[in-house]
Amino acid sequence: MTTANVPPLTLETPKTKRKRHLILLGIVCLLVGLAYGLYWMLELRFKVDTDNAYVQGNVVQVTPQIGGTIVAIEADDTDSVKQGQMLVRLDPADAREALDQAEALLGETVREVRAIFANNNALAATIESCQADLARTEAELARLMADLVRREPLVDGGAVSREEVQHLQTAIAKARSAQTSARAKFNEAREQLAKNQSLTEGTTPESHPRVLAAASKYREAWLASKRMGIVAPVSGTIARRSVQVGQRVAAGVPLMAIVPLDQLWVDANFKESQLESLRIGQPATLSADAYGHRTEFKGTVAGLGAGTGAVFSLLPAQNATGNWIKVVQRVPVRILLDAQELAANPLRVGLSMEVTVDAHDRSGKAVTKSVRTVSVASTNIFDDLDKAADQRVNAIVSANLGHPVNLKRAG
Repeated sequence: MTTANVPPLTLETPKTKRKRHLILLGIVCLLVGLAYGLYWMLELRFKVDTDNAYVQGNVVQVTPQIGGTIVAIEADDTDSVKQGQMLVRLDPADAREALDQAEALLGETVREVRAIFANNNALAATIESCQADLARTEAELARLMADLVRREPLVDGGAVSREEVQHLQTAIAKARSAQTSARAKFNEAREQLAKNQSLTEGTTPESHPRVLAAASKYREAWLASKRMGIVAPVSGTIARRSVQVGQRVAAGVPLMAIVPLDQLWVDANFKESQLESLRIGQPATLSADAYGHRTEFKGTVAGLGAGTGAVFSLLPAQNATGNWIKVVQRVPVRILLDAQELAANPLRVGLSMEVTVDAHDRSGKAVTKSVRTVSVASTNIFDDLDKAADQRVNAIVSANLGHPVNLKRAG
């Protein structure tokens, strides 16, 4: 067996081996760079992100509509409450007393107005009586005058004594006085009727201004008595309870707050250099520090703020004076959250968030042009109070008038 035709073994030198590794490393780096560049061109350059974002929501202040002394507190911090649920009770003693006085005043006013309307008929009858008396005195005066005219020519002939004529003249004077008195009474009765009619003209007993004013006073007292119980205007979670039992509170003083945790959003503060790509309606991905990056929230850009945070601060910067250093400004961008995701992973007001907006689609607008047609927030818990007050006023007025009425608040 011969080895003459077998090529000799060649050993790879360290230099050659290192060169080959460097080439491979360069190829890998080139591929990675190309892949990253491709990813940046197709995806990454359309992502706008910030970690300067915080959860926001409506913080509804619970305040009394009237002053009073706290006698009971029905809800505490972290409690979940429903709209219309009782939160705080005030001492009702003073309100009940005021309500009783207002009810008595309303009943008295209705009866007085009822008497004013009844006086119209009585005064009309008085006018008829005075008119009849005036007509009688005028007829009597006319008769006496006719007698005097007939008898005066007969005095000289002796057919009628002068004494009889004097008696007629005296009777005529008395008749004139009676006529003047009857006319005065007739005119006075007419003036009284006109005055009384001016108090009732164009109205009815139930719609008379005095009755409406007394009814308004009663409604005010009735509402005050019902506002002794302070209820939740919206559903949510109680926060910042500051009231204590026995405390005397005035109208408008904050007692506690309610935060509807199902109506939260995120205010993401993007740099002014990032606003070019942001449009209303773009999708966003969010993560909360409370849950970490394993939990993602889906959101939508709802609008961009009308100015930077510095403009609306308590002490805005005065860049036109002194030395100036440019500071990159930020504009708040509102991100709406998905209600189902909020229910599955509850958030709290003020939590930190990381926001990434997908800016592929830039067909939307940067400024909202549409006009809102629905309320931002509303409550109807006070509507029933007005209706119940109207029903109670109608009952009192009907009882004092003697027939059913239906009074309603003006406006």
